[in-house]
Amino acid sequence: QVQLGESGGGLVQAGGSLRLSCAASRLTPGSYKMGWFRQVPGKEREFIGGISWNGGSTWYGDAVEGRFTISRDKAKNTVYLQMNNLKPEDTAVYYCAAGVIGRAKYDWWGQGTQVTVSS
Repeated sequence: QVQLGESGGGLVQAGGSLRLSCAASRLTPGSYKMGWFRQVPGKEREFIGGISWNGGSTWYGDAVEGRFTISRDKAKNTVYLQMNNLKPEDTAVYYCAAGVIGRAKYDWWGQGTQVTVSS
């Protein structure tokens, strides 16, 4: 059972930056993908992007217009979401998730971290 824990959320002014971290544990040998999502109450969860745990290749959804970057540090078992030029509409709970490469779904989820961007 993969376990994930996000950190790094908080309050930031518009135009600022934040870096979220997602610490992963119990990653047994295998091909994983790690993803970042966000959700605003009353709205559907939105895909931000993902990264291949082994190879480090990344892919992104349309939501963040190139302002966000995903990376990972295998030695620390941690995935990062660097968020730049934040906007008030980026306010949401941010989640990291893990799944198996080649499968569409993400099987394991963190508890989420709140990001609030003030105007």
